Amino acid sequence: MRSTICLRLLCLVSCSAVAWPLPASETPSVGQQREDVLFWSQAEHTARFSRMYEIFPADRVDHGAHVHALPQGAALTPQWKDGSTTLAGYMTTHHLAGVLVLQHGRIRLQRHAPGFDDSTRWTSFSVAKSVTSTLLGIALRRGDIHGMDDTLDTYIPQLRDSAYAKVTVEQLLTMTSGVRWNEDYADPHSDVAQMYRAACENGQAHVISYLAKLPRAYPAGTHWNYNTAETDLLGILVQRATKQSLAAYLSQAIWKPYGMASDAYWLKDECDGSDTGGSGLSATLADYARIGQFMLDGGRIGGQPVIAEAWMHGAMRKQQDVDSPGHGYGYLWWTDTDGSYAAIGIYGQMVYVDPARQLVIVQVGAWPQATSKELVAARRDFVDAVKRAVDVPPAMAVSAR
Repeated sequence: MRSTICLRLLCLVSCSAVAWPLPASETPSVGQQREDVLFWSQAEHTARFSRMYEIFPADRVDHGAHVHALPQGAALTPQWKDGSTTLAGYMTTHHLAGVLVLQHGRIRLQRHAPGFDDSTRWTSFSVAKSVTSTLLGIALRRGDIHGMDDTLDTYIPQLRDSAYAKVTVEQLLTMTSGVRWNEDYADPHSDVAQMYRAACENGQAHVISYLAKLPRAYPAGTHWNYNTAETDLLGILVQRATKQSLAAYLSQAIWKPYGMASDAYWLKDECDGSDTGGSGLSATLADYARIGQFMLDGGRIGGQPVIAEAWMHGAMRKQQDVDSPGHGYGYLWWTDTDGSYAAIGIYGQMVYVDPARQLVIVQVGAWPQATSKELVAARRDFVDAVKRAVDVPPAMAVSAR
């Protein structure tokens, strides 16, 4: 997603299928191969988004014996405003692999594309950012991270001579570091397409080496600019503070105690083995829904809060404007004025939470490009179609198509 371009709810760039040129004799590094995902073909997206943790190095997020049940609820059929769009048509047109809707913790809608099933683990792209932020909220409550005003050089001393040295945890959570960054997915020369390409330096993660060299563009805290590498940086902060990988911490803090049903996987950096907080989490459709339900439950497990109150107060409320009326940005969660909030990833990934309706809406897919105005508008229309169906009295609802 791109800074101000990102998300009118989520980015206004497009990705063309071009290959990054390498000399014929040179074997691409893991980092270069990860960058090339932005320029895969549609067929590669469709075939590989369910296999990212097999293609690239990854850590497993272990699930436990306890499973948070998702019982079946009354069937729901999305009601598009145009009266002609159907769920099948929406999924086919936009290359969606699966959709799932929970209300009051019950499954009201679940559809899979051919070849996708309950065991398929789909990559989340930037949905992982929201999960990384949530893990930071847990680390805050546990005291592993002292406060939102902590500066990054407290946890990552390699940044002491960089523009990031005195950037605070909260500024990283709101993407207001003020450091120059270009997140244009369609441009192979943008920062987001370059950050993993260089050779490893001093055994430190790609993003530390890359970000340490960038200049300041704005005073910290004054300008919102979407930046995937900074969320990788936040992931490194969490891992150093907790002395665990993101995968292990996620397993211990949420996956096992809340009751996710399947193992997940988190891609890791080739240079230092740290999990990349800005992307790389792969999980099943139902477990993504459980993430949404966990948030809807107020970040509680067994009735007890596990996330710091300060994080909960700010995460799902607008902290920054995103040049899109009615929408904002919290602590790595996208926010709406009606109180809804969402974790969003390029190529169509979404975990949407509507507290007023006790609703969780999940979709995973392989959009033909990272994002566009049209794709974002179609996703919003789907969310609205689900809400419209929820708001219609049962007697007036049409049978499922």
